[in-house]
Amino acid sequence: MTTRREPTARQMRLAVELRRLREAAGLSGRQAAALLGVSPVQLSHIESGLTGVSEERLRRLASHYACTDTDFIDALVAMATDRTRGWWEEYRGRLPASFLDLSELDHHSSFRRDVAILYVPGPLQTEAYARGVFSSRVPELTQEEIELRIQHRMARQNFTFPYELVIHEAALRIRVGDRAATRAQLAQLLELSDADRVTVRAIPFDLDGFGTAANTMTYLGGPVPKLDTVVRDVPHGSAFIDSEAQLRAFRTRFRKMEAVSLGSERSRNFIHQLAKEL
Repeated sequence: MTTRREPTARQMRLAVELRRLREAAGLSGRQAAALLGVSPVQLSHIESGLTGVSEERLRRLASHYACTDTDFIDALVAMATDRTRGWWEEYRGRLPASFLDLSELDHHSSFRRDVAILYVPGPLQTEAYARGVFSSRVPELTQEEIELRIQHRMARQNFTFPYELVIHEAALRIRVGDRAATRAQLAQLLELSDADRVTVRAIPFDLDGFGTAANTMTYLGGPVPKLDTVVRDVPHGSAFIDSEAQLRAFRTRFRKMEAVSLGSERSRNFIHQLAKEL
């Protein structure tokens, strides 16, 4: 297969999972390569995401690694054989790779959960709000870069998966842009929260029991829980977290935040009141 120069996050995830299976089986790269009938370099490229792997080879590897989780293996096969060229590909080379990786993850996700402390998450932003976010970046973006990012962000909003958002009052009150933009953003949140697939829960400043206000996260559900992904913002893009131990911790963290937040109807009333105050 052709060697890839820049594997996507989804391709890298497949590679990581294959390496984890091999290590769990107690096999070295050289031993696994011999069982598959390829060179150690070829196996290394597969486990680095630099080359793909066929369904037949993937299932052989799973058999050699004594993996009996058929749902997990089928999900890996789907990742390996997927040839989708998504809408985000038109931005390749024009936007940072992390933008495209997140779009690809969104596309293949079974659900999404966000915890927002300072900003309304991208998939729920109005165009004016998104413009305010990108216009405040340091170093400053050119006007062309801002417009490209806004265009991409608006395209990401055509999601169909169930979406749960826990949002702190700080993110609802901070004015990204002017008063009108903030009011319009709150109105959009209220409108979206009326849809069956979107749940919005608010955390007011004066609510007791919320001791982890700094823990923002995006949690994306995979075809099986082992293939879930957590995305965290870092200074130079996004960090993708996928170890089972960390995923369990983030699931617990989200449920704790959800537990201390207002219910859906009280959250709608709370956001409506904030909008009236603007």
